Amino acid sequence: MPVVVRGAGLAVGGLARVTLTILWQVSRVPDCLAVCGELFPGLPKSETTTMTFPYVSKEISWLHFNARVLQEAADPQVPLMERLKFLGIFSSNLDEFFRVRVATLHRLVKIRKKAIDLIGQDPVDLLDQIQQLVLHQSRQFETLFDELCGQLAASGVLLRRENELSPAQQAFVLDYFHQQVRPFLVPLMLNRKTAPLVKDHQIYLAVVLGRGGGEPDYALIQIPADRVSRFLLLPAAPGQTEIILLDDIIRLALADIFCYFDYDCFAAYTVKLTRDSELDMDDERFKTFPQKIQDGLARRKTGKPVRFVYDRSMPEAFLQRLRKVLHITNVETCIPGGRYHNFKDFMAFPQLPLQQAQYPPFSPQPHPQLLPGRSIIDQIRERDLLCFFPYQRFAHFIDLLREAAIDPRVTTIRLTAYRLARNSQIVNALVNAAQNGKKVFVVMELQARFDEEANLYWSDRLREDGVEVVHGLPDLKVHAKLCLITRHEGRKKVRYAAIGTGNFNEGTARLYTDHLLLTADPRLTGEVHRVFELFANKYRIPLFRHLVVSPFQARNKFRRLIQNEIRQAQAGKPSFIDIKLNNLSDPEMVRLLYRASAAGVRIRLIVRSMFSLVPQLAGLSDNIEAISIVDRFLEHSRFFIFANGGKPVYFIASGDWLPRNFDRRVEVATPIYAPQLQQQLRDCFDLQWQDNCKARLWDEGLTNRFRPRGANEAPVRSQMAFIARYAAPAAEPPQDQGGCA
Repeated sequence: MPVVVRGAGLAVGGLARVTLTILWQVSRVPDCLAVCGELFPGLPKSETTTMTFPYVSKEISWLHFNARVLQEAADPQVPLMERLKFLGIFSSNLDEFFRVRVATLHRLVKIRKKAIDLIGQDPVDLLDQIQQLVLHQSRQFETLFDELCGQLAASGVLLRRENELSPAQQAFVLDYFHQQVRPFLVPLMLNRKTAPLVKDHQIYLAVVLGRGGGEPDYALIQIPADRVSRFLLLPAAPGQTEIILLDDIIRLALADIFCYFDYDCFAAYTVKLTRDSELDMDDERFKTFPQKIQDGLARRKTGKPVRFVYDRSMPEAFLQRLRKVLHITNVETCIPGGRYHNFKDFMAFPQLPLQQAQYPPFSPQPHPQLLPGRSIIDQIRERDLLCFFPYQRFAHFIDLLREAAIDPRVTTIRLTAYRLARNSQIVNALVNAAQNGKKVFVVMELQARFDEEANLYWSDRLREDGVEVVHGLPDLKVHAKLCLITRHEGRKKVRYAAIGTGNFNEGTARLYTDHLLLTADPRLTGEVHRVFELFANKYRIPLFRHLVVSPFQARNKFRRLIQNEIRQAQAGKPSFIDIKLNNLSDPEMVRLLYRASAAGVRIRLIVRSMFSLVPQLAGLSDNIEAISIVDRFLEHSRFFIFANGGKPVYFIASGDWLPRNFDRRVEVATPIYAPQLQQQLRDCFDLQWQDNCKARLWDEGLTNRFRPRGANEAPVRSQMAFIARYAAPAAEPPQDQGGCA
């Protein structure tokens, strides 16, 4: 059940903060209403004068999002190979959850009493809830994997263990082992006094080495999946595919690895250690910011263990020995699992010629108003354009940078970089511009979690090629997605801007849904220029009249927009709020949305992951409906539509509604002024709201129920409908909105 929290607004350094304290768990709706009287006039008064409202822990709501990923893996209508990928996505998601969210909760346990005031719940209780949910989902995961292996076998694809190989296959695998795998193996013997350094995010074989009937020895062997493919195709009969995992290749070769000794019995169990990956940086005054990042990355390697996953068939005595050697003192961090871990590797499972085992091929389409053979800059000058990825080509933005790099009238290019592709074409275009004499200025965020090392590399690479690189603002992570091109046209400087919801990353642009506004509107481009001036002159906070910029005025702006809808509803005028986000857990925004619902504002929310609001509670959130869509692409776009007294206002944004996005990051939301682009956002929201194939309901019980479809209601799968819509000629919009796969 969701929890009721007490909220008190505090002003700290001019930025709003909310402190939460747990009161009790909601067991009946009337109890919930009774404690909300101070917030909602007309509702029953509470005996307490403290403001209270239902609030779901963001960690718990996130775990239910990951359960929706598991639902996709379980869905027989999803192609078989895609179901394996969803298992990989689930595993990868859970790894990051433990490295970040669970690690933070373990830190809060050390200040348990203060933590209750900070997060509104006892971190020990929350960790217990997380443990129970994770164990339940792990059992579901293992059952699903066994089921999918059975379906693969029925399709002629067999996963072979080391003891299931024919003599010819054994010889093939051992030859492969010696040629490709053995050079990367360094066994760590566990009978020494010093503890081995077990790497985060890697899997190991914990090996029992027997010798006659004597006392066994023990060793750890890292499985080098970062150097060698996790999967090996075996020689097999015609019409059949056989695959062995790298784990089992090493199991087969254990006698060869330890041939120098007289061991005659071997057993191996997969284990995995997850460490606290929060980046700790010291306050050394004489170190540069990049040096502090590098030192923090070094300390991350020895972070405190927050999860130890092990093969449940491991003997108890060996498990206890491992825990002692690896200094795993908290039994709650130990999670039993199956024979294999690190299923993220299954996202790169070998491509197999199975019919209908994968989604149909998909290619992003050209934007209908960006004509080939014409200057992109000229076309942006004529009208604002809104690109929708991955349905439309991200290459348009790369082509814009390439054009600017060689345009003799372009003088400067400025860009914020958060996560770049591994072989970034964005970087290549910026380097080309610098080599052509343009002034190129990049704000590189070094604290982009798990991309810190890559961003240090890109910073050095760009500087070497003449690009000016800065690292944002002190104590603020730069998450805004901005690009600004300045061009001399006659006697004027004309600016062109790209303002987006997602990273400038051609890799994720094929997997994530995002919007990117291309504009020459001076109201917007002038303020984008001010944002970049803020990075160059860190102590001057500019005034923004159009852009909504965190941490300076975003909280106040969205507060006023919600309050305006409340006033409209109270006056009997039409009012609504339509929001699409990845995460919505900011306590103040949750409280304001409850107030708006109680006032009669119709609120529709499409929220993918963290969601702390409880919809459809009688008398409190009756007017709030919320769904989450999980499908082929990761829903990542963020936008807002407010009725605004009959003159709707539209925004796209780089940030979610979490405290960090309002208060501790530089985020930018831009208004969408062009009526045709407003209509595109309206159509996008309405189509997703109609989804009755991949939309799940957010409800009080966090049940992950699929939105029900009426007997005569046509199936609508919004992502497939977008693929059809953008692939169709502009003059002939598709009639079929896409069915359930």
